[in-house]
Amino acid sequence: MPITDRRTLLQAAAALPLTAAATSIAFADDSAGAPAAPAKPAPAKDVTRRLAHYIVTASYDDLPPNVRKEGVRTLLNWVGVAIGGSRHQTVDIAVSALSPFSGPAQASLFGRRERFDIMNAAFINGVSSHIFDYDDTHLKTIIHPAGPVASAILALSEMQPVSGKEFLNALVLGVETECRIGNCVYPNHYDVGWHITGTAGVFGSAAAVGKLLKLNEQQMMWALGLAASQPVGLRESFGSMNKSFNPGRAASNGIFAAMLASKNFTSSDSMIEAKRGWANTVSTKQDYNEILGDLGKRYEAALNTYKPFACGIVMHPAIDAAIQLRNENKLSADQIERVDLKVHPLVLELTGKKTPHQGLEGKFSIYHAVAVALVEGAGGEKQFSDRAVTDPVVVALRSKVNPVITPGIRPEQVDMTIVLKDGRELHRSIEHAVGSVEVPMTDQQLETKFSDLAEGILPAATVRRVMDACWSIESLPSAAEIAKMSVSA
Repeated sequence: MPITDRRTLLQAAAALPLTAAATSIAFADDSAGAPAAPAKPAPAKDVTRRLAHYIVTASYDDLPPNVRKEGVRTLLNWVGVAIGGSRHQTVDIAVSALSPFSGPAQASLFGRRERFDIMNAAFINGVSSHIFDYDDTHLKTIIHPAGPVASAILALSEMQPVSGKEFLNALVLGVETECRIGNCVYPNHYDVGWHITGTAGVFGSAAAVGKLLKLNEQQMMWALGLAASQPVGLRESFGSMNKSFNPGRAASNGIFAAMLASKNFTSSDSMIEAKRGWANTVSTKQDYNEILGDLGKRYEAALNTYKPFACGIVMHPAIDAAIQLRNENKLSADQIERVDLKVHPLVLELTGKKTPHQGLEGKFSIYHAVAVALVEGAGGEKQFSDRAVTDPVVVALRSKVNPVITPGIRPEQVDMTIVLKDGRELHRSIEHAVGSVEVPMTDQQLETKFSDLAEGILPAATVRRVMDACWSIESLPSAAEIAKMSVSA
């Protein structure tokens, strides 16, 4: 499924006169000034053990309020995208292929009627949540954190009792684990071709499932070691169904690892940091301080972001500007003479298709993205459908979109001027688009996204109940309630 996203953006940025450090600063904290000197890497000693100790001992009560809240938002966003992707052809194929081999009907498939064993259910729900490339993103590593973790522990919660507080703590710990391990090897690991959502995501799944299985420290080390033995995902898969396979497989592999470890299936105690362990095998960069530094104080899980638009991040500023100007001025397409955009070179390099004919091609077209945003006032999955790219009003307007590469414009910026037929000019400059760390999506915007994705799959009343359950996860006696109410009647 060829969708330009943050991964592709940052990969292409590395080929331009922009350092990896500068790219990270531009996306993460442009106001921070000059980057601080990198922290001295922690010694490669007892990394797996110390991480396992943290996972085993960390409790829900240790989580700061802002981290809990971001964990809840991560859950809500993930459930929405999992439901939204559940009827895609990719999921249909996976269900058909695996049905003859699925074990006991232990867990739900979001947005569907079928029930599978927990490992196959986790895999399919992970695929479903990633198929639109509309899921959450930890921008520092380009990991989509929730897919491997939430898919696994929601399936497990239908097999054994898991309270809402236990679930949220496991979700945060899983996200923290995968993102910290991703930080350790990014960007070198990613640059050589690994799909980091799968390769690091399996650690998050194993950690979260292991937490809910109440593994002891030794067993958690083994679970992390078994996860290290199952890296999944190559970037060559991008543009195919295989891309969404990766977070799905990371989810099921993590369950596999934790279940084996719970029965004392052993592994090396230093599988992450050993000379021939995971980090040294899959990357030329290893910074173990990223894994161990300030555990329980610095939370990568608090930095999660959510896409408001179902396309690559490089187009988000332009969509944001177009929607703002449309709504503020009550614009219609027939009023517009032309739309001038000052953009970073990546915009045309990655999304320069002028005449997309299919919805997936529209995700590569800045012309379509701006036109459809001005016509429909949105940039969700419906705006990147086959219907949208062939809409005659949208087609006519996109020929009036004029992006120009402009020195000084950063990838996360856009400068837009709409010239109207009556001679007026409307201007908007975007420094950070909605959905970024600097301008996060609001709770209401997340609900709107959820409802849009679930429309036609679940009844409106059910959608409301599912969202309410996600928001109140901490008070639920059983996290399985969310999975059970998110299925098709």
